[in-house]
Amino acid sequence: MSTLNVTVAGVEQVTPLVKHFTLVRDDGSLFPAFSGGSHIVVAMNINGRIHRNPYSLMGSPEETGAYHISVRRQEKSRGGSVHMHDRVRVGSRLQITYPVNLFALEKRAKKHVLIAGGIGITPFMSQIEDLNRTGGDYELHYAFRSPEHGAFRADLQARCGNRARFYVESEGAMLNLQELLGKQPLGTHTYVCGPHAMVVAMIETARELGWPEGHIHSEQFSAPPSGDAFRLKLSKSDIEIVVPSELSMLEAIEAAGVDAPYLCRGGACGRCELEVLNADGPIVHNDHYLTDAEKAAGKKIMPCVSRAKCNLLEVNL
Repeated sequence: MSTLNVTVAGVEQVTPLVKHFTLVRDDGSLFPAFSGGSHIVVAMNINGRIHRNPYSLMGSPEETGAYHISVRRQEKSRGGSVHMHDRVRVGSRLQITYPVNLFALEKRAKKHVLIAGGIGITPFMSQIEDLNRTGGDYELHYAFRSPEHGAFRADLQARCGNRARFYVESEGAMLNLQELLGKQPLGTHTYVCGPHAMVVAMIETARELGWPEGHIHSEQFSAPPSGDAFRLKLSKSDIEIVVPSELSMLEAIEAAGVDAPYLCRGGACGRCELEVLNADGPIVHNDHYLTDAEKAAGKKIMPCVSRAKCNLLEVNL
């Protein structure tokens, strides 16, 4: 996948757990254009191994002199967020992919209901820029656990005015999805990004209320969890490698010099899907793309986040 060389031009501690990074191109040129909801993948060298994590672009799509991302520190992660927080500073150089949008606004929608939880606010920052510029009708509903964790709240109040609603858990404010989604006019589209429980609750509530499937949009990137090491056979490439506990299948494949497709690297888009030819143990599915039936069949796997609990897994790559 094509990449861009960038330098970190600014780092800001936004909340106790969130840092905001401003990136500029090494050659001084403008970045490629993007649309609200787009993300990039950042490559990080951690102890000699390349880790790649997706992050939403947050700035105005019309201002491409810099890209903006925010990273929440995840202590139980494999190290990507900790690396960004502890090792990346002004002047650090990184590689990023070109923008990809898997969470675009539906331009034909009569109204947009944006629902964010915690760091899930990030993709909505650029979407709000688009909506304000085009005069789109929207509401923002942003939930977080306590006042100090409400990233970008002041900025959102200034940009959204009375279109924004904030739900602070420590103050007893709770988002009632049944009430919110039950009163929307026909032609409304709803979008959610945040913790898994929030995403599932929004989707299930919208379906129960009879929302058309095409009007329900979600984004949730999963970090690939660690697990037991196993052997992986790539049938087309005719090689066998070991997937160590600290690397995802996709990262191990890339480290072996095999080119594998991807877009989100978070188990959401399905681009990296591989056919399973043989497995002498269960597959551990961690993606949000395959259906329950497909996961039970054990014939497909998303190597960006999923792995196997076996001695040998063979895939068609």
